[in-house]
Amino acid sequence: MPYVNVQVTRDGVTTDQKQRIIQGITAVLVGVLNKDPKTTHIVIQEIDTDNWGYDNNQVTEIRKHEKSTR
Repeated sequence: MPYVNVQVTRDGVTTDQKQRIIQGITAVLVGVLNKDPKTTHIVIQEIDTDNWGYDNNQVTEIRKHEKSTR
């Protein structure tokens, strides 16, 4: 019973995109490890951009800066 946890920032991921992520990861586990898709679990967690950071900054602030420099 594989379990995969996918974390993405919460900023516009659509239901269709989430479905495609679930299908794609399931297909990889079936194709590579011969896992049963009926027992393959994919969980998508959306993380607020205030709670995700890199390069010493919150993603919220990085995106604000990117928008202001366009």
